[in-house]
Amino acid sequence: MHFKVKDIIDICDGYLYSGDINIDCINFSKDTRTINKGDVYIGIKGDSFDGNSFYLNAFENGASVCILEESFLDNLKDTDKTIIIVKDSIEALRKLATSKLDKSDVKVVAVTGSVGKTSTRDMIYSVVSKKYKTLVTEKNYNNHIGLPLTILRLKDEEVLVLEMGMNNLGEIKYLSDIAKPDIAVITNVLEVHIENLKTLDNVLKAKLEITSSLKDKLIINNDDPSLHNINIKNIDVITCGINNPSDYCAYNIDKDGYKVKINGEEFYFSNKVGTSAYVLNGLLAIAVGLYLNVDIKDIQKGISEYNLTEGRLEKTITKENITIIDDSYNASPESMKNGLEYLINEEGKRKIAILGDINELGERAEVLHKEVGYYLEKNPIDALITIGKHCINISNIAKSKMEDVYHFNTKDEANKFLKKYFKDGDIVLVKASNGNKFIEIVNLLKENY
Repeated sequence: MHFKVKDIIDICDGYLYSGDINIDCINFSKDTRTINKGDVYIGIKGDSFDGNSFYLNAFENGASVCILEESFLDNLKDTDKTIIIVKDSIEALRKLATSKLDKSDVKVVAVTGSVGKTSTRDMIYSVVSKKYKTLVTEKNYNNHIGLPLTILRLKDEEVLVLEMGMNNLGEIKYLSDIAKPDIAVITNVLEVHIENLKTLDNVLKAKLEITSSLKDKLIINNDDPSLHNINIKNIDVITCGINNPSDYCAYNIDKDGYKVKINGEEFYFSNKVGTSAYVLNGLLAIAVGLYLNVDIKDIQKGISEYNLTEGRLEKTITKENITIIDDSYNASPESMKNGLEYLINEEGKRKIAILGDINELGERAEVLHKEVGYYLEKNPIDALITIGKHCINISNIAKSKMEDVYHFNTKDEANKFLKKYFKDGDIVLVKASNGNKFIEIVNLLKENY
């Protein structure tokens, strides 16, 4: 399942600049800071820096081979190290990943959606790995670079669980055409990345690109209005839902779990997060497990044991007994409401949310932030702190039903207040789009309380 230098040259239409054509190429990396001895370094030209220029660092840190772009040739220094030259390193990544999958009989599960795709991915991995040796997307490796790098980690695994993200039309099609999934999952279709895509119909179109090279089944959240009763030519659809009749329905739902009828028999599944969004994510994972013939007892165990990715509803209790719910990794209007639902269901003397701007909403920013405000108007908490240009729209609406509402334009303005406001027994949700770096607020709270 691994390449030699000469294989990479053939697959990528490249050539050997220097070094040994017979070196084994097993592990691949695009980051010289985390590269391991014997890895193959791929130089990728980004918006802010050119990864090709770090090739000497890669060799110093243990790389055995570097794949560099032709455009960088004039900057290369004489070396006896092994360097492969390709026209385009991202295209080389695509070709290598495609070649690796072509040689493998691994079952590929692909997951996309506006929100919840990472949590659903993690649940699917937890379920499927109970029966099969499974490789899963790490962190946010869900784009045109991260997905092929994940595929290149494949060794003897039987199932590959891939997350697919996007900002524009055509991006998921590109990923699907590389991965050629056996089964695909769509969590929902919401007004996320609406600044680029403009309409909800375009978001739906973008998500459905996951079927571009789909081999078998599509699993959907049937409660999502855009996906409900969707009909795609030559694609078998498996439906999951709470409110709409579906192939797999959750009922008797409480904060601890829910029941699902499978082949006429009733089964109970735990819900460790306790919100309706995670019930739907769980149903999607159950459907994947059943498709792959995982025993129902193992599916139940996988649903109860899965771990959330860092920065997603991650709980910390400080030395002064303040519970921080770190959901700072990213945000959309729907995931912000899900986070607030989670906060409301938690035990604490005061339930407090620190919310920041949701990015990439374009002209819809005001309206969609107001949606979160209306949620808080119906479901008030003890205190709300908003920080940023757009989320004043949340606090302006929420204060009609809440007394303790505070707004700051920037994190710097909020810091002095945040250092003194919290008390023993408070439970605090921190939520914003990743670009706002609200992990800094999480760290400030940990340091001061």
